[in-house]
Amino acid sequence: MAEQNIFILGIESSCDDTSASVIHNGTILSNVVANQKIHEAYGGVVPELASRAHQQNIVPVVDQALKKAGITKEQLHAIAFTRGPGLMGSLLVGTSFAKSLAYGLNIPLIDVNHMQGHILAHFIDEKGYNKPPFPFLAMTISGGHTQIVRVEHYFDMTVIGETIDDAVGEAFDKSGKILGLGYPAGPEIDKRAKLGNPKAYTFTKPRVTGLNFSFSGLKTAILYFIQKETKANPNFIEENLNDICASIQYTIIGILIDKLKKASKETGIKHIAIGGGVSANSGIRQALKDGEQKFGWTTYIPKFEYTTDNAAMIAIVGYLKYLEGDFAEWDVMASARLKI
Repeated sequence: MAEQNIFILGIESSCDDTSASVIHNGTILSNVVANQKIHEAYGGVVPELASRAHQQNIVPVVDQALKKAGITKEQLHAIAFTRGPGLMGSLLVGTSFAKSLAYGLNIPLIDVNHMQGHILAHFIDEKGYNKPPFPFLAMTISGGHTQIVRVEHYFDMTVIGETIDDAVGEAFDKSGKILGLGYPAGPEIDKRAKLGNPKAYTFTKPRVTGLNFSFSGLKTAILYFIQKETKANPNFIEENLNDICASIQYTIIGILIDKLKKASKETGIKHIAIGGGVSANSGIRQALKDGEQKFGWTTYIPKFEYTTDNAAMIAIVGYLKYLEGDFAEWDVMASARLKI
């Protein structure tokens, strides 16, 4: 295909972050994210509040993304949006806005799978960043998802392992709640884990066959452990918080790396990429880096801003789909349980 000057607006609204991004060919010009602090008071995302906040945020966020990119909406070639998976009310806001804007500008509409976005964020043009070669294994880890995906090409992906109950991000957050930490608890556990002894306490890893994950049993084991210890010593959490966080994080990382080792061995693929909000965890990043020495892996870790929910990853998928002429119909619907 001849060199083109393509501008695409990406819109992400799958959960509680409203985001808009402008991509020029493969380079991100802007990536604006509006967070919703209101959920902190509830210890988790409240779907109805999330969709209302998206309605308030989407126009100013898109406006800011265009201004930061230095272009007008009339220069856009297409609009890409998250179709799913995610919270239905949140997805509807982004879907409706993207449809209306694309229709008004008379430009193509491109629907994007949120999980493909996390994986294909690795193909954003960034100085000094190597893109994974095909085929590679992608581990997407977030508050709502835990998957290992075999990636043969941009849109040729197969989920070879996934959680059978809770996602890894939920395991972090629920463990944090048990310990009296705020929401989201993942970053706080990560921070405290650096100060603690990861082998202070032992938690049994769930036995799940194949490449699938389970985290519900681990959450229960942590709850019972804390209940038992605080009964004997009411100050147990306060006195041992760093060690508890380090031990929880060490166990969770062990579960993830064990499955990645198994997947790499079974497929013969040694190129490993991660994505999703939990991939911002410093312990997981270090464990992957260690895997390069231990298992001969080549690992690909995205920039922090491309790990959590963001529209840059939606924009790059939109760009790749645009090159293939893969556009959505106007009657496309949001899908809360969209599969890869």
